[in-house]
Amino acid sequence: MADDDLENLPGVGPATADKLMEAGYRTYESIAVASPSDLGSKADIGESTANDVVLAARDAADIGGFETGSAVLERRETIGKLSWQIPEADDLLGGGLETQSITEVYGEFGAGKSQITHQMAVNVQLPKEQGGLRGSCIFVDSEDTFRPERIDDMVRGLDDDVLQATMDDREIEGTPADDDAMEELIDDFLDKIHVAKAFNSNHQMLLAEKAEELASEHTDTEWPVRLLCVDSLTAHFRAEYVGRGNLADRQQKLNRHLHDIDRVGNLHNCVIIVTNQVSANPDAFFGDPTQPIGGNILGHKSTFRMYLRKSKGDKRIVRLVDAPNLPDGEAVMRVKNEGLKPE
Repeated sequence: MADDDLENLPGVGPATADKLMEAGYRTYESIAVASPSDLGSKADIGESTANDVVLAARDAADIGGFETGSAVLERRETIGKLSWQIPEADDLLGGGLETQSITEVYGEFGAGKSQITHQMAVNVQLPKEQGGLRGSCIFVDSEDTFRPERIDDMVRGLDDDVLQATMDDREIEGTPADDDAMEELIDDFLDKIHVAKAFNSNHQMLLAEKAEELASEHTDTEWPVRLLCVDSLTAHFRAEYVGRGNLADRQQKLNRHLHDIDRVGNLHNCVIIVTNQVSANPDAFFGDPTQPIGGNILGHKSTFRMYLRKSKGDKRIVRLVDAPNLPDGEAVMRVKNEGLKPE
């Protein structure tokens, strides 16, 4: 997505265009999907001016109007699918994780949520012929979960034919049996994962804005951003807003954070994965009492909701709880030293 000439918008002069660019608004589409209040605050322009700019950008970007179902179907053909490299899980999701959608993965501690984010940070870099999206990854880490050593394990754990195809794609000479070639490949994988640690909820929200800027910078490069992981989405919000008296403020901030994240996915055609903590419902006398944190706001905003639970040994059950176009179902996988594997 190349930068647009913002000065072509009515009422936008060189000074205003510079302010918009500095605030991360480089295209008509990024302005068109912004709220006037946010645009005015971030770009330091009056809300009345911001409102006029947003309306002009919507006309220029030709969004916001009605379109036929056929046009929607044609547009959805641009959506990519990121493979788990686990056939059962891919079938559950209709081919893999969708771009331009938020996929929420929730489960109790030790269920393997962070294993999924690490594995997808590897898988997204694979050639499209091997189920990847040939893109880079942004990883927002709120619980100090990111481990580069785990990326090393998972790259080495890929099938030899996938590794060879990936080496050929990156023009790395050698084979998976060649230690020097593997070290070069792993370094290359790590270089394409952009990690930031979130220290509190406000910092986490700022990082979501920075993620949009970073994705914009990589749009026209050989490795555009195709995955944004937030692990975990709710940890800081849960710790900082305790009690019913703070619930409304927490949900309002969480809602804004989710919209910032969603904007990255829509503007840059990337997969969004957020992990979520859980709590036990004491009123549940039957069935599984585990409930995800975040309430209806997170439930409504997540396009796909997946419940991850432990089973025997390294076995994990992945359950699709909610999806707009897919039936509920379950898949089985194993969490091994070399990554996520089929049963």
